[in-house]
Amino acid sequence: MFVLGIDPGLSRCGYGAVRSTSAGPRAQAVGVLRTDPHEPLPVRLADLQRDLRQLLAELRPDVVAVERVFFQVNVRTAMSVGQASGLAMAEAVSAGCEVAQYSPNEVKLAVAGDGSADKTQVKSMVARLLGLREIPGPADAADATALALCHLARYPMSRRLPAGTGLDHAMDTTRGARV
Repeated sequence: MFVLGIDPGLSRCGYGAVRSTSAGPRAQAVGVLRTDPHEPLPVRLADLQRDLRQLLAELRPDVVAVERVFFQVNVRTAMSVGQASGLAMAEAVSAGCEVAQYSPNEVKLAVAGDGSADKTQVKSMVARLLGLREIPGPADAADATALALCHLARYPMSRRLPAGTGLDHAMDTTRGARV
């Protein structure tokens, strides 16, 4: 399975692509898509959409794992994260990918074993799980890579849970039609 994690943001949208192999997870691509904060909002959204579309076409992941917009103190930040998240999910489905959403606590639990782990612990575990000598950066890219690792860890379990048990809500997924 090949998973692209997306840490949505309008100024910085992190991505981390991880492939599941018999030897364990392997990082394929890690980085950040940026938009110019001096441009008008519609232009920035169009730029991010184009970059996401190109990234999906280049990498061709099976699944796109996106951080669920949970809570933001700053309304302006929450709006831009929500807009970036919506673009990422729509582009993923248009590319024929499955989409999964995870909360920050779900990611921390899956990657660091503790739903209240701090960012440093999560980033260290990302490097350890992928056998990297250095922590991937910047922080948005490391967070996105953690999302991909979270999906790889949780996906097998989610497929074994019977629907309607109350436990099947752990992974909210949508399957896009392949064109």
